[in-house]
Amino acid sequence: MSRVPVNFLRHTAIISSQVIILAFGYGFLGAVLYYDYLSPPDQVGNLWRHHPQELTMVVTLIATVLSVTTATLFTISIKEALRHRMSRPISLVELSAGVALAKGSIILRPEYLRLTTLTLFVFGVSRLLTAGWTTLLTPTYFLWPIQMRGSELDITGTAFSTLLIEELQNQGFSVVQDNAFEIIDIGGMLSGVSAAGYTYGLPGTFDFNGAKYDVSTQGIVPTIEDYSGSDGVPGPSSTRLGFSVGNVTVNTGPLQGEHTSLHIPQGFSRNYSMLQQGLTANYGWNTNNSYVIYANAAAPNNSITGLRLWDIIANCGANTSTTQDYVTRVDASENASLLGSGFLPSVVCPGPTNLNQTYTSFTILSQGFYKYRFLDATVCEVIPLLTTVRAKYSNDLISSEVDSSTPFRPEHVELLSFVAGVAKFQSINSQGLTSSTIGDTLYSIYSSTTNTSIDDNLGNQAQVYKELEEYWRGVVEFSATFLRSGFMVVGSFPDDTIPDYLSSPVNGTMYISTIGWTRRSATYLLAILPLTIITILTFACALYSILQARKENSSHKTIFDASNTLHLIMASAAGSLALQNFVKDGIIANEGVKVQLQDNGTQKMFVEVDQKKLV
Repeated sequence: MSRVPVNFLRHTAIISSQVIILAFGYGFLGAVLYYDYLSPPDQVGNLWRHHPQELTMVVTLIATVLSVTTATLFTISIKEALRHRMSRPISLVELSAGVALAKGSIILRPEYLRLTTLTLFVFGVSRLLTAGWTTLLTPTYFLWPIQMRGSELDITGTAFSTLLIEELQNQGFSVVQDNAFEIIDIGGMLSGVSAAGYTYGLPGTFDFNGAKYDVSTQGIVPTIEDYSGSDGVPGPSSTRLGFSVGNVTVNTGPLQGEHTSLHIPQGFSRNYSMLQQGLTANYGWNTNNSYVIYANAAAPNNSITGLRLWDIIANCGANTSTTQDYVTRVDASENASLLGSGFLPSVVCPGPTNLNQTYTSFTILSQGFYKYRFLDATVCEVIPLLTTVRAKYSNDLISSEVDSSTPFRPEHVELLSFVAGVAKFQSINSQGLTSSTIGDTLYSIYSSTTNTSIDDNLGNQAQVYKELEEYWRGVVEFSATFLRSGFMVVGSFPDDTIPDYLSSPVNGTMYISTIGWTRRSATYLLAILPLTIITILTFACALYSILQARKENSSHKTIFDASNTLHLIMASAAGSLALQNFVKDGIIANEGVKVQLQDNGTQKMFVEVDQKKLV
């Protein structure tokens, strides 16, 4: 029956403990690499957010305990291995290197480069244990991406065109304007002002239905519940084209990933990046006075004292004209004040001025009078575009960028009519008795962003045209947002569910700001490398001790600790070693002396080994 080597249980415990610690490290690293992202419970995350220094200290303390435990197990194993190694001939410099390893120190002897390198390497690796554990266990701030999917109203298909025709036939545009007068009037105006001002550096935030947009709506509606705005329930006549205010239906949610059981934290904040439908417009300009003809049609016998009645006749091309009426205030002499009053009529032609063009655009003709005389007679062709928009939801603000766009097609004629109708409604209602919202917007933006007077810029109207272009862009984009909101508000469809044939997919990503652990390329692998090396060395030393104990066949249990200075002195004194003096040559000669530890139970001694006998 074979005998169990001395200290076998001790070495087994050392190896088992070291393997358990290593398994914990690799298990944690494997979980991070497998799941990509790991986060503690929200309570721990919030605690870390408010007390980062205290919890960092706790993590560092845990890392220190693990590293000290690992280093201690390694020290014990190397002491045991060194004791068994001394039972065979060993030079004093090798013994010195072994003692340095057991005490976590180094030797610096260029003559013995191998031993010097070994002690330096082990010393460095052991000192990196705490840093490695700290790197591995300390959570960091990161953005956790979660894929999102949902749907919204598709205004680009023929199904919606059919539905829009039915709504317009049932209500008519005049009824729509009556039901949603304040929304179309004020909302369109504010959207235009925001878009025009932002182009020249002015603040450009626009609020609609409780949602806050950066600059303009880009023709979108919120597809994220936290950003959907109003939670009101509209009345029966306040949905679809009669929309006034109300909660927009949102059905966007996270996709079930590969790891469905993984805890997804609430996080500190959530940002979203979504691809969804939008609508915007391009513009073409032409300054041609022949397109716009102004005439005062009021006869003396039917005029109103203090008011001037205007019949504005616009040439929409191919001998087609459009008439629009305005009323402005005049003084007792039937004259308008050049400084105090302004008149800026805008006439919307329902299509392009060239009949050879497809009906996929409309035209706005404008001219300024009195204090708005800085705007010459202009023709602006509005070319609406169906877009795919990258909408970003962050810090309670929705900002959008056009990802791709396509022009209107003939089947979008009803949608184009609605957009043109909103622009016409805005052009009529923007002109008051003494001033125009559009004219005041152009004037104030120019005055606040340049050092010159707008009246001195009559020969160069590039900025004025750009401001007017952005204003109408804001109005056009608002019209699409109004339309989508009306058909997506609760109560617009049965069970608040948009039919599939009217739906368009919405895709994107939710980014959760939280703390935890995520893949960091090779950082984590480098962090756990010192633990791996020390564990391998510990295992090698322990295995060497077990094998040597079997060969030595010794039953003595008195432990000799080579790292204990007193033990070394006692063993050296007992062996009466004859070494040279403390001179340079003497020290070098002593380093090469071969000694062997003789174990006589309670007495242990170093005896010099005859070099000739070793040959």
